[in-house]
Amino acid sequence: MYRAERLKIDSIDWNTIDKFADRNVFQRPHWLAYIQDFTGGDVVVLALYDGNNLAGFFSGVIIKKFGIPILGSPFRGWMTGYMGFNLLPDASRIEAIKCVELFAFRELGCWHLEILDYGLSFEEAESMGYDFRRFETYLTDLRVSKDDIFSGMSSSCRRAYRKSVKENLVVEVAEPEGFASEYYDQVKDVFAKQDMTPTYSLERVEKLIANVHPSGDLLLARVRNPDGKSIATGIYPGFGTFCYFWGNGSWRQYQNARPNEALHLFAMHYWKDRGTDFYDWGGASSYKLKYGVTSHFVPGLKKSRSRSILFARNMAERLYYLPRRFKRQLYVKKVGVPDNVRPGGS
Repeated sequence: MYRAERLKIDSIDWNTIDKFADRNVFQRPHWLAYIQDFTGGDVVVLALYDGNNLAGFFSGVIIKKFGIPILGSPFRGWMTGYMGFNLLPDASRIEAIKCVELFAFRELGCWHLEILDYGLSFEEAESMGYDFRRFETYLTDLRVSKDDIFSGMSSSCRRAYRKSVKENLVVEVAEPEGFASEYYDQVKDVFAKQDMTPTYSLERVEKLIANVHPSGDLLLARVRNPDGKSIATGIYPGFGTFCYFWGNGSWRQYQNARPNEALHLFAMHYWKDRGTDFYDWGGASSYKLKYGVTSHFVPGLKKSRSRSILFARNMAERLYYLPRRFKRQLYVKKVGVPDNVRPGGS
């Protein structure tokens, strides 16, 4: 049986943990600080041991919903991808999850636990008796050449990118000052087209940039037209094996110039040049298929100390997302899916 030891945040050797092969941007101290900043939560990093031997680490944040303490790794709505574990190759993921569950409920006093761990299989999830959702995302393999990345896209997507070149659009790395407002105005315009508002606030974007950008883990990108006007922006975190599509926006009147295809290809090249293996699209949506993606499914585990808490948590989520899903379905049925709305992920 594994045992857990909670580490003091100010004494953690982050460089050692960052050397784990399965380490990603959402487990890094800068991202954990960002979650803590906008949730008011309490960061938890656990060292996991098999006897006296280190097996790995777990990262999460404790929050409270309606007075109920929850350990999220991550929690739905944080717009945060895989967290969970960083384990040595011979460590047991099942034993690690059992260990964290016991520690969360007995030592941390939590009533509910959620884990989205990239390395967990559905067979492992089913064998443990957890409730879980099937989180689907798309991946683009960045280990191939840049020419192969481009040729793997659909012909319509390649034509759209070529149009952005003919329109003399310029994609650039943006500085953080003023970027959050610029980005958020464009996102609001995209959602307004569907008679909706963004699912997150401007303040959330500001906190993301303030906490994560200084680490080098966050690409802020901008597209300008020949007049120098910013017509599209995007946010792409990355570290280790994965980079991630967090969100992008663009002004509707300029979308025919195809800035979004230019943004995505720019982000792929940026992170490929930094040794990243995969571009994760942050969830599944039909407009992403044209980029030549492959589907990938990850189980999102959920467990409560009582079935009534789990039922209430699931019902609250359904009630929150139901109006948006209904509006989106009506919009898609009427005019199709806009090519720059990232629906969310976790």
